Amino acid sequence: MSWQSEMDELRRREALAEELGGPERVKRQHAGGRMTIRERIAKLLDAGTFHEVGKIAGTASYDTANDLKTFTPSNFVFGRGKVDGRPVVVGGDDFTVRGGSADATIKEKHLQCEDMAYELRLPLLRLVEGSGGGGSVKTIETTGRANVPALAGWDSVVRNIGTIPRVALGLGSVAGLGAAHLAAAHYSLMVKELSALFVAGPPVVERLGQKLTKNELGGWQIQLKAGAVDDAVDTEDEAFARARRFLSYLPSSMDDVPPRGPREDDPVRRVDWLMNAIPRDVRKPYKMRPILEAVVDTGSLFEIAPLYGRSIITALARLDGWPVALMASDPFFYGGAWAADTCQKVERFVDLAQTFHLPLAYLVDCPGFLIGLDAERMGTIKQGVRAMSAIWQTTIPWCAIIVRNCFGVAGAAHRNGGHYCTRYAWPSGRWGSLPLEGGIEAAYRAELDAADDAGAKLAEIEERLTKLRSPFRSAETFWIEEIVDPRDTRRLLCDWAELAAPLRRPGSFTHPIRP
Repeated sequence: MSWQSEMDELRRREALAEELGGPERVKRQHAGGRMTIRERIAKLLDAGTFHEVGKIAGTASYDTANDLKTFTPSNFVFGRGKVDGRPVVVGGDDFTVRGGSADATIKEKHLQCEDMAYELRLPLLRLVEGSGGGGSVKTIETTGRANVPALAGWDSVVRNIGTIPRVALGLGSVAGLGAAHLAAAHYSLMVKELSALFVAGPPVVERLGQKLTKNELGGWQIQLKAGAVDDAVDTEDEAFARARRFLSYLPSSMDDVPPRGPREDDPVRRVDWLMNAIPRDVRKPYKMRPILEAVVDTGSLFEIAPLYGRSIITALARLDGWPVALMASDPFFYGGAWAADTCQKVERFVDLAQTFHLPLAYLVDCPGFLIGLDAERMGTIKQGVRAMSAIWQTTIPWCAIIVRNCFGVAGAAHRNGGHYCTRYAWPSGRWGSLPLEGGIEAAYRAELDAADDAGAKLAEIEERLTKLRSPFRSAETFWIEEIVDPRDTRRLLCDWAELAAPLRRPGSFTHPIRP
């Protein structure tokens, strides 16, 4: 006896699932400039590697003979596949079926997607559009009741954040639970002209008297500057490429270490123009990103959250092939001082590096915490304490290079003070409890008031203290270990990465409670 009839029924149901929400809704998706979920998965994964789970799950109706009459697939597609040859789990919303809302959701598929990634220790890529399986007002009518809010399986999301790389791509309008999934990622993206993110969309917000378009309420510029999303790109294809590249720097889980990448750049390459990179005028800013590009492997710099907390640059990169986490001050924003959002950005990035065993290098030009009324209103010191606590709780190897300013409590957070840190200073380095600028007049007020020429006296004191502040004086008492030629920075960083590589420690890491 053959089972061919059952196989024919299986293929029929699979074909119905591949029709998604039907030709008209697929056409509407394409007319909006968006791919369908199946097209997205095919673009994201290596060709032919997708193995779908739960393909024929959905809502069916039967005729009087109990034969299948209609079938609507669930609006969440997931399974396993490969990205650049590495196994991953991928799951995404099908906006052509009830806009990804709860009316067409089988919650068990969402749960198993998260559990599969956790148990197999594989990176998870979530392609989010709509409410991500969240609620809809129509759910009340379809179920005949209103549900008390609950997030079944959110414990799995939290568990995964501390265990596996979690990447989320917002590929349309994203609200409610979908917005939560987009935010709950180590790396998140939006597509500029297609995506919007909000807790509640324009129709709901309009009841507050705020009549806004999707972009005005939750467009990419708003969400990147708010830090809700890390990056935005022009096309879905570019989003998939960014996701693949982000994963290339990370291990598959916290139980492994990041693999070494290609070694195509000379580790002892000398960068001559770095000798003149830092202006002698301490009030003059300079561009930090070219410095980073010059010292890491060519083409390997991958910046994260460039529009958020902008006085600090956070990026992944490679040094002689070894993946590392990079932080660097940006003097074009607050002179490199840490504002409240800067501190939040530092905390999150340090947690990423710690979770996935990435050694961290920090190019320091920090005059301290941001000061003033706005800084106090933002609770800068509270956020600063959390960022410092994150740094002090790390066990990963650190390398700090003081390129200019290193002052105050925020300046002290250039390393974990409880562990050894490989530390260098450029000749342009300057440090202390606080910068001389602005501090002299307070500390020497009586002397200045008594002087015949207060301006000349101020210049005299400034010159005297500047000589005492020389980095060579600090080196005499071992306050700074090594003053180095800026042109040798790449060689020193590559040496450090080589030394740090065997010190990377896979194992359990629990995100701590911070003050």
